[in-house]
Order: sequence, then structure tokens, then C-alpha cells
Amino acid sequence: MTDNQPHYGETGGSQFPITTALVFPDVQIQRSLGMVFGVVVRSMGMAKGITAGFKALAGGEVKQYTRLVEDSRRHAMDRMIENAQLLGAQGIVSMRFDSSEVGQSLTEIVAYGTAVTFGSQSWAMSDRGHRHTGVARLARGKFLRAPSRRN
Repeated sequence: MTDNQPHYGETGGSQFPITTALVFPDVQIQRSLGMVFGVVVRSMGMAKGITAGFKALAGGEVKQYTRLVEDSRRHAMDRMIENAQLLGAQGIVSMRFDSSEVGQSLTEIVAYGTAVTFGSQSWAMSDRGHRHTGVARLARGKFLRAPSRRN
């Protein structure tokens, strides 16, 4: 997945069911397929890094780093979803992020969780074909509550 493609939760991006909880509400987990993850290692770049460094000295939010981390998290989630789909998963539970520095100018972001399949109950589909899970999902750097439908 390239940086120009829509990411998870964005319009046109993946609507794959993901939760930080151990289960999905109103859906029975049939089988656990094991852990899946997505990893991204990013660098700010020399010019942006210098600008961000001056901003950090002045205090306040360093927007260049904020954008880098948000984009990296979305990219890591997209890779995690791709790995889950390769296993035949229908969702991911217990999703988490982790990050660390690699060297002086590289940041590693890992998204990980447990890939699962669902039982007899299925996700409700809206008129537009998007899945509504009723759980929080990441979109544009904020957690939003997706509308839920009951059949």
C-alpha cells in the first residue's frame, strides 16, 4: 500500500472490523487465527527534521512529527489488515500500537492484534456496502463511533 492510497477508516480505505477490546459487541468469535502485525519504519528527512527541531526548542506541538506519527500508524494498520486477510480473518481484536526509535532519526511503529473469524452472526451492511461495527475506529487521527445497525 502506498502513501497516496486511502488508509483504514478514511473514505475509500479499508473498513475491516478492528477493536481494542477482547470481543466485538453482538458478534460471536468463531476462531482465533493468531497474532498479526504491521510494521513501518520512517524517517522525517533532513530538511523537515531541522524545521521540526527548531519548533521543538520553541515548545508546543511539533506538527511535522504529529503528521509523521499519524501517517505511520495508518500505514502500519493497513499492513496489519493485509496480513490478517492473508490468513482468512474477518476481524482483529485486542489491537494495539507500539513504537520505538531505531537509530537517531528513525521511528518504528507496530500495529498488532489477534486475527479472528466470526460465527453465524454477520456484520450488518449499510445501503452503501460499508460495514458498521459499532466499535471505535481510527479515522483522520481521531477515534470515532461508527453507527451500528441491527437486523
